[in-house]
Formats: sequence, structure tokens, C-alpha cells
Amino acid sequence: MDLSSLKKTENKPFVFAISGYKNSGKTTLITKLIPELKQRGYRVAVIKHDGHDFEADVPGTDSYRHQKAGAYGTAVFSSNRILITKECRKPNEIQLMEAFPEADIILIEGLKNSDYPKYYCNYPKERLKPVEELADEIEETMKWNKKTE
Repeated sequence: MDLSSLKKTENKPFVFAISGYKNSGKTTLITKLIPELKQRGYRVAVIKHDGHDFEADVPGTDSYRHQKAGAYGTAVFSSNRILITKECRKPNEIQLMEAFPEADIILIEGLKNSDYPKYYCNYPKERLKPVEELADEIEETMKWNKKTE
């Protein structure tokens, strides 16, 4: 199957959510789905919604010290990657999607009440859908969305 026609439309990544309650297998499924989608030629990014606050910086690092000193944001970069953390009121996934313009697919972990196409992890982890089937579903949804735009 020629997948080139399924790539992102109008330079926007295709968004697909993997949703469910805590410990339902979302992360397990996503970590298996990423290599499957990469093997099919897609560049994949992941945005994880956390219902609680979190600490992204590691104690002892310079950026941690900057943040603890009161910086509202810190950024670290090397020749291969970047890490940005910043305080913001009511952030949303749309703001984060803008950080991944090169992605073909953005998988969102969580957001079970969103309108994004999604797969619900509502079974024990042992009964999750096989990643190949889910990757096929994502491709079919991408194809359908492209036809309706």
C-alpha cells in the first residue's frame, strides 16, 4: 500500500488519542505503537496529559536550579534535542502540538473526553488491541479524514 497520500494534510499532523483510566495500558500501548508507525514511515510525536502537577526538571541540574530560583520557564538544548518547561495557566494540547510541526502523527495519551479520534484502553493490559490492527485503524482514519477535508 502506498502511504504517501496519508501523510499530514496542509502541514498539520494527524492527531489520535489513546485514552482510558489510570493503569489501563495507555503507555504500554503507545510504546508499542510508536515503532509500528515509524516502521510504516511516519514521524510520531506524543503529548501526554497529566491530571496532576508534575516536576519535569531533575534536582541538581542547572535548569532545575534556574526554575527553583524563580524562572517561569527554562530551556535546555544540545545538538540533538531540546527540553522546554514553563509555567502557564490552563495549558492545552493545541499549544503543545505547535511544538511538533514536522510530525506526521501526534498521539495524545489521555484526554478521554476530547473529540479527537481515539482508542479507549478499557480492558486489562493483556487484552489490548494488537498494535498492527490499531496502526491500520489510524491509517484508515487518516485516509477518511483526508477525504472529508
